[in-house]
Amino acid sequence: MIKKILPCFLFFCLPFVTVFGQLIDGKASLQTKNLYKNLAKLSGAKVLFGHQDDLAYGVGWKYQNGRSDIKDLTGEYPAVFGWDISGLETNQKENIDGVPFDKMKQYIKKAYDLGTINTLSWHMDNPISGKNSWDTSSIAVKSILPSGSKHLLYKSWLDKFSVFVKSLRGTDGKAIPILFRPFHENGGGWFWWGAKSCTPQEYKALWQFTISYLRDKKQLHNLIYVFNPCGFKTEEQYLERYPGNNYVDVLSFDYYQYGEVEKGESFAQDVAKNLAIQNKIARRSKKISALAETGYVEIPDANWWTNVFAKAIQENKPSYVLFWRNAGYREKEKDNHYYAPYPGQISAPDFLEFIKGNNILLQKGLKKYSVYN
Repeated sequence: MIKKILPCFLFFCLPFVTVFGQLIDGKASLQTKNLYKNLAKLSGAKVLFGHQDDLAYGVGWKYQNGRSDIKDLTGEYPAVFGWDISGLETNQKENIDGVPFDKMKQYIKKAYDLGTINTLSWHMDNPISGKNSWDTSSIAVKSILPSGSKHLLYKSWLDKFSVFVKSLRGTDGKAIPILFRPFHENGGGWFWWGAKSCTPQEYKALWQFTISYLRDKKQLHNLIYVFNPCGFKTEEQYLERYPGNNYVDVLSFDYYQYGEVEKGESFAQDVAKNLAIQNKIARRSKKISALAETGYVEIPDANWWTNVFAKAIQENKPSYVLFWRNAGYREKEKDNHYYAPYPGQISAPDFLEFIKGNNILLQKGLKKYSVYN
């Protein structure tokens, strides 16, 4: 009996930052509603730590059952697992980073069974050129809107996505709730859906059509929709491509540190400023605030976690943060590519200190809140 009431009791101890609204999907599954409700209750008090492709591979290993760089270091998995479904639209067996979709389904199920959270991004191919999402040579967004020449093609992609999402079920047989972040980093110019390739009105129309099609036509009721601009310095810039409160559940942005270790201070200040802007909008709109992608490649600063990142999220805590993938050494690029620590990495001891404080939750910490119940 105590176990059943403990999570609810714990929530009463959390400081509520704002009153949150409802999911934009009125028919959302019970587990999806509960996840959103519990994320809202944790918001402002706890920060869920996430990692891209965490179960699939890490530095020096691939596809080892149950392994995780974060678990190897801390003894527990992340609280949030990120995945990308690029390639699903063109019937590929593997995604853009070589993760087989069959394995991805297993990982998503495992994450749900662990009581943790899954989020999906989609680096979908350019529908006109057939090249990858970084190909901006074609004006593609206009072509996939309802009156566009590639609209039927785009709907077929959404149909494939719907089949994939409907196949995601936990051991309990329930549809697995997914934080879905389409057309991310929309303020940048590097994707075919970015600011240099479509007008704000076209972007909003694409977002609104996509959500309406998935929710109303395809009857997907286990998605939580995550809006994701980047490169903003003002509230006006943040909202330039915002499709409206009826089409968004979570507000997020992406921000990475680049260059020398000395740039950590400016990175922390910039992230803090962006979180302040986003949180102000989130409170007004009754939405959840998150940092959907972040990190510092190779983490060469031994004290980066406590001296830089902790300061970045101190004043306006995001609901969750997702660090990018640990690909390790890449033969083609001749570089090391990882954003989260692992045993022996220079910042690993500092990371352990970071998660002791700062109200950071990993899998075991999140599990006691039973976010799907």
